[in-house]
Amino acid sequence: MRKDRVINPGAPRRSLGQLVRRDWQLMLIFLPVFLYYIIFSYLPMMGILMAFEDFKMGSGFAGLFTSKWVGFKWFNQFFSSVFAWRLIRNTFLLSFYSLLFGFPVPIIFAIAITQLRSQKFAKVAQVITYLPYFISTVVVVGMMTNFLSPSNGIINQLIVMLGGKPINFMSDPSWFRKLYVISGSWQSFGFNSIIFVAAIMGIDPSLYEAMEVDGASRWQRIRHLILPGISETIILLLIMTLGNLLNVGFEKVYLMYSPAVYETGDVIATYVYRQGIENHKYGYASAVGLFYSAVGFAFVISSNRLARKVTGSSLW
Repeated sequence: MRKDRVINPGAPRRSLGQLVRRDWQLMLIFLPVFLYYIIFSYLPMMGILMAFEDFKMGSGFAGLFTSKWVGFKWFNQFFSSVFAWRLIRNTFLLSFYSLLFGFPVPIIFAIAITQLRSQKFAKVAQVITYLPYFISTVVVVGMMTNFLSPSNGIINQLIVMLGGKPINFMSDPSWFRKLYVISGSWQSFGFNSIIFVAAIMGIDPSLYEAMEVDGASRWQRIRHLILPGISETIILLLIMTLGNLLNVGFEKVYLMYSPAVYETGDVIATYVYRQGIENHKYGYASAVGLFYSAVGFAFVISSNRLARKVTGSSLW
């Protein structure tokens, strides 16, 4: 370690110019990341003003500061509309079902993989289950559309062979949430299991040997050693997932849904897109998006505090 970088409370504080001259290489590497967040995350936050204005696109950037101020008009309009409860319900249910059925699968898979006797087969299984994570969402939805086609989809062909009638899965509101959750779990469970496999591998091998000497069965090892050994990892990741509970993937919902499934598939993100981009109601769409972001922010803060209270560790 360089001597001029050792922390010394008694040393004089360096000026900003001295720090830049000393660490300019590191700052140059960090510059693209810094610019990315400034341009795409912080500057767009000025658009929050549109949620309280009657903004017109023709007024340009200056319109953010010259448009007519309407206060909470757009918020009142959204919460008094017939779509508000449906959008909140669909957004929450899609996220909740994804958590309920998607979160345990990587844990179960990680335990199963680490308990296999054949390490060769375990590695092959891991690689196969990791691959779907790297498939584009567009491709996944395209595969679903082809497999579930009521005319020539393989699933409907099997249903007809068994004496049933074809089902138009992609246009049936009762199937939308099931397809969204199942396809999401299939695509991500292998990749999400990596951290649980690492946690299991970090358990002291001597504990396994001690349980074998005591005659513990495989189920007893899982119940009394593996699950307690990875409990902190499970709790921390669960609480972090709760922080993103309402963060429903816009791309996948937008690719899957149609007016026929709005009753169960329309979420806040897609509604904001339709109102803002298609209907040009920028102020109204910004208000709905701001409400969505505020609720998500509240979930993140609450989950972080809960993580600190339960596990003693948190993100900040």
